[in-house]
Formats: sequence, C-alpha cells, structure tokens
Amino acid sequence: MKKVISIVEDERDLNELVKRYLEKEGYEVRSYLTFDEASIHTSDDDVHLWILDIMLGDKSGFDLIEEIRTHAPDVPVIFMSARDKEFDRIIGLEKGSDDYITKPFSPKELVLRVNNIMRRTYKDENQRISVDRYEIDETQRVVFDHDTAIDLTTKEFDLLMLFVKNRETAFSREQILEHVWETNYFGSDRVVDDTLRRLRKKMPNLSIHTIYGFGYRLS
Repeated sequence: MKKVISIVEDERDLNELVKRYLEKEGYEVRSYLTFDEASIHTSDDDVHLWILDIMLGDKSGFDLIEEIRTHAPDVPVIFMSARDKEFDRIIGLEKGSDDYITKPFSPKELVLRVNNIMRRTYKDENQRISVDRYEIDETQRVVFDHDTAIDLTTKEFDLLMLFVKNRETAFSREQILEHVWETNYFGSDRVVDDTLRRLRKKMPNLSIHTIYGFGYRLS
C-alpha cells in the first residue's frame, strides 16, 4: 500500500513539481494550494507525512501544523520556506516539525529527505521500496507494478537492487559484473547489457539511463 503525502504550497508550479517527483518515487500525493483547502483535511487519518509552506496568505504553516497535531500528534511534517531564518527553524521545531528546507531547493533533495523520514518513522512496518512507481519487497525479492507481481530472475533482481540502492551513481559494466556476478564470473560483459535489456522490458518505467562509452545510471 502506498504511503500518502499531503502538500500545502500556494505556488502552483512548485506544488505540481514536488507532486510529480514524489509520485515518481511511488507515493500517493494530495496537493492543496490554500490554507483553507488543507485545513479541511487535517483530520485525515491515512496521511503519512505533510509538507507545509510557511507563508500561506494571511495564515501560515505554523497555524496548520497546530491543527494537524491536534488530530495526528506523531505524523511527520516538513516545512518549506523562502525565508532562511533561524527564527523560523526554531519555531518549526518547537511546533513539532521533523525537517525544514529553504527555497529554492532541488526536488531531488526534498525526495531524499522525505524518504529518510519515512524510513525512520515507519521502520517497523513491512516496507516496500518505491522507485519509478514500482514497489520492491526486498525481503521476498518481489517487484510489484501496482498489485501485479513482476517475475524477475535472480540476476535481474540483483541488478535492480544495485541501482536502487545507489541511485544517481554511474556504474561501468566491469563494476556491475563485480557487484552482481562477483569475481568468480568468467565471460563477456555483454551479459550486463542482455540482463539490463530484459529488466527494461519487464519494467519499462524504470529510469535507468545509458552512459555511452561507460555504463549505466538510475536517476
């Protein structure tokens, strides 16, 4: 089951950008543009994390977190703000926020912070790893596209996990052979290309990019 994230951000373009990045990571995202829109949903009991802009017209994210905490004292909250002020950070912490990020920021950095908070907060749950809208159960070594299991071979799954656990890291074919096939493999590095081709066919939304003349990277 997907984790649910609610975003409250009155800049429509930024709201949509963050929403797209989080959905790509496999989260269900509910976005709100105003304080009043979000306030109606502060009692929703299926939200796993809130991302709040501090400045919301004549009200603020500080007001909103108080409503959230009334109904869900333990749900994590991240504040976003264009003001890099220590005072705002302190108020956010005092009101129970888990993180604070200053605009402008990289959406990828926000996703990393969200993932870290999710892992830390819900570590006791049987979590699946979400990547490019797929869900991976590493314990059972099963990949799901929504609720449909994808049949991967042992090496396809090992190759997938190498990229998932080292996102944005470029690997040469020789490095992939060392990690996935280990040092006792004797054969052509074409096996990397063939295995990756099958993996891409089974998981077409997976954003593994070819680095010509070098190798591959999951971005």
